[in-house]
Amino acid sequence: MRSIYENWGDSVVKLTWIPKMNLDDIRAKITSVHSVCVQNNKILLSLIDKRGFSIPGGHIDEGESVEDAMHREALEEAYVKGEITYLGCIEVSHEENPNFNPNGKYPKIGYQAFFRMDIHECLPFAREYESKTRIWVEPSEIIYVIDDHELIIDIVREAFRSMYKNERHELNEL
Repeated sequence: MRSIYENWGDSVVKLTWIPKMNLDDIRAKITSVHSVCVQNNKILLSLIDKRGFSIPGGHIDEGESVEDAMHREALEEAYVKGEITYLGCIEVSHEENPNFNPNGKYPKIGYQAFFRMDIHECLPFAREYESKTRIWVEPSEIIYVIDDHELIIDIVREAFRSMYKNERHELNEL
């Protein structure tokens, strides 16, 4: 578990990566889903409007399960399908945010659920949504390409932990 502070717009929020957090305990407070999509030991990144290169993810639609939202987001942003494995959550805390709006769309403490997706099908890239292109990168190269906060490295490590359980040097490159 590790925490950082990030500037989100005009607010500073506390982000805490919690691997293997019990998903059932927090389902009602999950505001978004994200996935480290893997094919041939490389990570898929999508170039998203206003986000830069990032792992596929987004908000959960009304009545949609966390898992269904993850599959939909991977399809919309990266045009891939696959099997997902839950990794953990980032707790997003506005407790120290003086600009927090209690009547806004986000809770004071919410969660972003993270998965690993092992890609089984890569569809033609149609650019129908907010993504412009997709690329595959080596796990050790992600820090040079991705436009996200530093906790993403912890999440990528978790996504590859089972693959590299006997090869710790690969994880240390991240």
